Amino acid sequence: MANPYRQKPATSFWKKSVAIPAAIDVDPVISSSIVIGPESQIATAGSCFAQHIARTLAREGFHYLVEENEPAFSFSQNENYGTFSARYGNIYTVRQLLQLFDRAHAIFEPQETAWRRSDGRFIDPFRPQIQSDGFETVEQLCADRASHLVKVRSLFEKCDVFIFTLGLTEAWLSTRDGSVFPLAPGVVSPDVDPDGYRFHNFTVQEIEHDLLLFLERLGQVNPKVRVILTVSPVPLIATYEPKHVLCATTYSKAVLRVVAEQIAQKVDWVEYFPSYEMITGPHTRGAFYEEDLREVRPEGVAYVMSVFSRHYLSNGAQPAEQAREQAVSEEEMSRQKAIMDQLSSVICDETAIEENL
Repeated sequence: MANPYRQKPATSFWKKSVAIPAAIDVDPVISSSIVIGPESQIATAGSCFAQHIARTLAREGFHYLVEENEPAFSFSQNENYGTFSARYGNIYTVRQLLQLFDRAHAIFEPQETAWRRSDGRFIDPFRPQIQSDGFETVEQLCADRASHLVKVRSLFEKCDVFIFTLGLTEAWLSTRDGSVFPLAPGVVSPDVDPDGYRFHNFTVQEIEHDLLLFLERLGQVNPKVRVILTVSPVPLIATYEPKHVLCATTYSKAVLRVVAEQIAQKVDWVEYFPSYEMITGPHTRGAFYEEDLREVRPEGVAYVMSVFSRHYLSNGAQPAEQAREQAVSEEEMSRQKAIMDQLSSVICDETAIEENL
C-alpha cells in the first residue's frame, strides 16, 4: 500500500501550513460556498468579538443590516444602536439566541419583566447593559422592548446571511420558566430573589439541540438565509464552576467548537469560520492578545478579517502583503484599539462581573 497521505495538499500538514508560514499567512479556510455581495443583507449577533465582522462589512461598503438604528421613544438614549443588527446586546449562549427568536415571534414570553438597579432605575433582564441610564419606569422599559422585538423579527426575516459568534456555555437561568440571561441577576440588580435563579453550564448535546431548533425556525421564516458560525477567541472573564478559569475556558471553547463543527456538517446552508483557531493557534505564539490575555489586539483583528474578506466577500481577494500592511499600521492599530476599548466598556456585558464585585 502506498502512503495514503502522499497526495494530500500542504494544508493537511502541520509543518507546511502552520509551523513554517508567518502567523498572518496561515489561512485555515479550505473552501467556502457562501459569497457575500454588496447587495447581500448581513446580520450579526453574538459575543463582543462579533462586532469586528460588522465593522469590516460596513467599512468595505457591504450592506450591514441594521434594523434598530434610532430611538423608538423620546425617553430612549441613543446607546448601542448599530452595534449589532438590532439592539440586543451580547448574546453569549445559543439558548439565549433561541429564546430571542421565540420572544420575537411570540413563541415564548418570559415571566421576568424588569430588574431594579441600586439607583432605582429599571433594566431589561435580557439586555441589562444596553441602556446605561436604565429606564425610569417599567412601562417605558416594556415599550422599548416591544419595539425592539419587532425589529428583531424583521431582521431574521430579511437577512441573506446571519453571522453568529458563539461565546459561552455558562449561563444563569430562571427557575420559574427557564429564561436565560446574559448576566447573573445579582451582578446588576441587588433586589432579585436568589432562589429565582440558578447557574447552568450547557453541554454539547444541549447546545446542538438548541442551535438546530433555532436554525429550523429561522429557515421557516427565511428560506433564503445562509449562516456563518464562529467561536469567540476571548476567554471567560470569570467562571462560576468550582474550577480554575483556565480549565473552564478550555471546556467552554471546546464544547462550542464541537457544536459548530457538527452543525456545519449536518446543515448544508451553515458554515464555520475559524476565527478562534486564527487567534489562539500556536502559530501566533500569543502575539494577538493584549496584556490581559483576553482582548484581541488590532493586529489579530486585521488578520482574521483579511481571511474572512478573502473567502466570503465578493471583492475580498486580499493578498497577504496587504493584510500585513494593515496589521502593522500604527494608525490602524490606534483606531482599532480605541474602538475596542469603547466596545469593551459599553456592550461587553461580561465585564460587569468584575466591575461589580
